[in-house]
Amino acid sequence: MYRPQSFSILPPVIKNLIIINALFLLGTFVVGNVYNVSLSYYLAMYFPSSPFFEPWQIITHMFMHGGFEHFLFNMFALWMFGTRLENMWGGQKFLIYFIATGLGAAFLYELTNYLQFMSGAISEYTLYTTAALGASGAVFGILMAYGMLYPNELVYVYFLMPVRVKYFVAIYGAIELWMGFSRSDSGVAHFAHLGGMLFGYLLIRYWKSKGRLYH
Repeated sequence: MYRPQSFSILPPVIKNLIIINALFLLGTFVVGNVYNVSLSYYLAMYFPSSPFFEPWQIITHMFMHGGFEHFLFNMFALWMFGTRLENMWGGQKFLIYFIATGLGAAFLYELTNYLQFMSGAISEYTLYTTAALGASGAVFGILMAYGMLYPNELVYVYFLMPVRVKYFVAIYGAIELWMGFSRSDSGVAHFAHLGGMLFGYLLIRYWKSKGRLYH
């Protein structure tokens, strides 16, 4: 598994993203306990035609999390797979990639919700009242980039079993696809994860075709 040595272990954009996400989590806890108001109603992302939708949710939902474990998992994965990318790309390009894959994740999530509504799989009430939150879409985009750029690096699953990143990404993507189509009621936005991976793949391919992949 890759471990940063000759460059920043916690590069500035990743550090600031972790801080921002932590502040959002803290704000959610404080506002919820002191004022009995859920920030998710205002900062998570609702379907665009929902009465609960606000334009800023397109960005703010990426920094909201459903709890400490959700936050911790995403921030650890952001650091683990994003550090090498930010050190290679620089902060500006890394941030562009993070935001782009987060937006791509949101787009595919809302599109699949709409298609499910049109097919009768979910009700209009569910379409309008289900909100997306979390950095997972962007994190899955980062995972895709890492798998494409460093396919033969090893990652230790549960810190025990070494697996090449290209297989890890493929297996994880297949699991997300299966879970997405199984219509499980887990509350996990599997198609948002897939959206992050898809848009990450497309962006990496685009940069590669323009000779801009490594700078």
